[in-house]
Amino acid sequence: MKRILPYALLLLGLTAADAFATAPAGEVPEAGPRETSRRPERRDTPRLERLTCEGLTDPPAIGVAAPRLGWQLRSGRQGDAQRSYRIEVASDSLLLAAGKADLWDSGEVRSPRSVAVPYGGRPLGARTQCWWRVTVRTEKGGRRVVSPIARFGVGLTDPAAVAGRFIGLEGSGATAVLLRRRFDLPETGDAALLHVNSLGYHEVWINGRKAGDACLAPALSQLDKRSLWVTYDAAPYLREGVNEVVIWLGQGWYKRGTFGRWQPDEPYTEPLVRAQIDTRTDGTWQTVCRTDLSWRAALSGYRDTGSWNALDFGGEEVDARRNPRSMAPDDLAALDWRPVIARDKPGHRATPQTVQPDRVQERLLPHELRETAPGVWRLDFGRVVTGWLEADFEELLPGARVEIAYSDATEPDGSLADQRQRDTYIACGDRNGERFTNKFNHHAFRYAEVRGLARTPRREDFRALAIRTDYRPEAEFASSDADLNAIHDMIARTLACLAYNGYMVDCPHLERAGYGGDGNSSTEILQTLYGVAPLYANWVQAWDDAMRPGGSLPHVAPNAGAGGGGPYWCGFLVMAPWQTWLNYGDPSLVERHYPAMREWIGYVERHMRDGLLTRWPDTPYRDWFLGDWLAPRGVDTGNEASVSLVNNCFVSDCYARMAQMARLTGRPDEADGFEARREALNRTIHARFYDPATQTYATGSQLDMVYPMLVGATPDSLRGAVRERLFRLTREAMRDHIGGGLVGVPLITRWAIEERCPEFIYRMLKQRDYPGYLHMIDHGATTTWEYWSGERSRVHNCYNGIGTWFYQALGGLRTDPAHPGYEHVRIDPQIPAGVTWCRIAKETPYGRIEVGWRLDEGTLRIDVVLPPGVTAAAAVPDGTRALRHNGRRGDPAQPQLELESGRHRLTFALDAAPGTETPSADGPKIRPAHRKTNP
Repeated sequence: MKRILPYALLLLGLTAADAFATAPAGEVPEAGPRETSRRPERRDTPRLERLTCEGLTDPPAIGVAAPRLGWQLRSGRQGDAQRSYRIEVASDSLLLAAGKADLWDSGEVRSPRSVAVPYGGRPLGARTQCWWRVTVRTEKGGRRVVSPIARFGVGLTDPAAVAGRFIGLEGSGATAVLLRRRFDLPETGDAALLHVNSLGYHEVWINGRKAGDACLAPALSQLDKRSLWVTYDAAPYLREGVNEVVIWLGQGWYKRGTFGRWQPDEPYTEPLVRAQIDTRTDGTWQTVCRTDLSWRAALSGYRDTGSWNALDFGGEEVDARRNPRSMAPDDLAALDWRPVIARDKPGHRATPQTVQPDRVQERLLPHELRETAPGVWRLDFGRVVTGWLEADFEELLPGARVEIAYSDATEPDGSLADQRQRDTYIACGDRNGERFTNKFNHHAFRYAEVRGLARTPRREDFRALAIRTDYRPEAEFASSDADLNAIHDMIARTLACLAYNGYMVDCPHLERAGYGGDGNSSTEILQTLYGVAPLYANWVQAWDDAMRPGGSLPHVAPNAGAGGGGPYWCGFLVMAPWQTWLNYGDPSLVERHYPAMREWIGYVERHMRDGLLTRWPDTPYRDWFLGDWLAPRGVDTGNEASVSLVNNCFVSDCYARMAQMARLTGRPDEADGFEARREALNRTIHARFYDPATQTYATGSQLDMVYPMLVGATPDSLRGAVRERLFRLTREAMRDHIGGGLVGVPLITRWAIEERCPEFIYRMLKQRDYPGYLHMIDHGATTTWEYWSGERSRVHNCYNGIGTWFYQALGGLRTDPAHPGYEHVRIDPQIPAGVTWCRIAKETPYGRIEVGWRLDEGTLRIDVVLPPGVTAAAAVPDGTRALRHNGRRGDPAQPQLELESGRHRLTFALDAAPGTETPSADGPKIRPAHRKTNP
């Protein structure tokens, strides 16, 4: 049997079926440890791995003085867990190795906690460098396990530590500039940090070498209020004597027509940067280089050609004649160096960036290169990527122009869909050849069209560089159904294209907007697939920063202009911290942003009339008042009943989340208040929108029917009738197709998971005609579309929310809200007829969970692997005649089995196969595959 391959292979073009390949076509791979090339260890030897600070590995500059630390215990012993921990933190690695924790020694703490453990030692000031380790005692055998040493640093959290001024080249605008400074360094010291705070994107070069491998730095923030410090380890690049630092600075989002609209008195006529290099000697920090008027500036050959407003992100014009051939002093000296200007930014807040940088993740060769017209060369990279093109050109004369157009699709006549994504390269005429690469802009593309070449190109002359924030893939999926595997992989690829630059966009090329509705639609599946907790910390901070006085929120954050949406969009500020806590076990987002959430709820309540939310006004930063959006036959703005129903159900949903967060953070009185308001609103929703004659809510769309049931507005006595009506309308009006849009898809999915209706979603997923996911795939999609019909964007954040069904329903793995971070989980596969096996894996804050099941002639076998410290409640399927747990007989009448950490094989002999249906005069009744587990 082949080993399970990492989910990251999806990003290399492999499918889920490839990643979980097995010998016989219908056999599920067994859960268990994967093969490894490491030195063999005893399976029961405990060890500590994945030490993190603020969710990051060895971060050089965090932004809080009391960070949260985490680690994972690995052990092959059944039922093993952490009994206690001891954290030691020192100001020097040698001190820590000698057992001298001068910053903090927690002592032995009797606790199983290993996620988001708060630092409790001496105050940590700006530029403090810390080395730490944890020692754990295990429950099995009381073994003492010592971690490797990890480190973290505190960034420029104190304004008094900031030495540099904002500098730039006056009036440079869209043309990227080079800023240069030489300085003498008598000694390098024992540590050196470079801190860069740029308004615009930057690259840094020290002594001719690029610092780090990040691109599109920094992450995006609410630039009219906050920018980010990016910190680099400068020690590998510095030397004693004369050093030279160059900052290449591009405008990016820092434009008059974007964030500048909120600051009419600020110039926004050139990108700005402040930076400083600090070295430490004998425990004392000193600034050895800082941005000031002694720097010099030169225009480079990179010029941004887009306004960065919707549908006009353009690209870059790159004049190679104006770029230095290298960062060597002689090549830099050939540029036209001028004095810099310095600008002060009073009131502007700069904080350390605590999300991973963007990096190039893959380099793809084109699948196809062909000439579509004389001198026009079409590249097809096989799938859509977000990122850059890298191209090698030969035999170009000085001044020759190469034009490059990009698109995510072609038109019916074969031409590229015009998405206003274009680059121009102006050759320097280098006889050894020259290379084009983007630097401060990017594209979303499957296709590129190149004109102006001097010779016939080769495939190997071109690479698509796929870029995203450098988070970790954390989930795997495969099943016996090839269609499901293809849909899952398409969703996974889409989200990898959308989550970059420290937030998640609607699309990477047309708007690049952090719409809250798109975020709510996809947060749960994005956080299932990837380790994006730091990205959400950055993104939610932008929402908090974008709040206006009185609690009003935009529909997009970071907010660079008006964006369409509705309450479901603004309420991202409530839903995202809750989901992040649920998935990663860290309450810090909830604790930090709870006041802003409460303020927004107050704004909502000021727009309620007769117990229901009513339309609020458009503003310069917010348009429309949507319910669902881009549903195939649904209602967007045209039917006020549907819009009002959906938005008031969402307010009820927010009340429920606020009550949970209030209770879990020690605010019981507030929790009671939110629950009371939710119950009152639910009664009003049912009274206003339910039609007993038709047994429908509002328009009777799938979303209108499921959302009142989901939030508890439908009385228990009517739930069965409303459910049956929904099934009948879906069969007759929608022909078993999905009927939701951006809002509807995740909520229909969530309802079906909670109601345990696997056939309901499975039939929708299996439809090959419009509207549907296989319709997209059959029409060439490699990422999901903006419209079900395929208009406009072919890489978009509208319909990805259904991805949770693959893990929570078919895979059967669900979190327990009472134990966030997968500390306790529920195992309950929902099996539709036609699927014979499924296999999922999820990397959680505690370690890797695996669930695999196989159905064969009335026998259901479920294999489960739980990491140390994680427990599970595994549901016993309805109709179980007999069961075995790791070979031992069990009671088939019990509702669930309690599982400790370790490996488990559950075998159920069933009276009937899961997923069978009982016909009804009013439509199909979908039999729950398994009995519900206790919450």
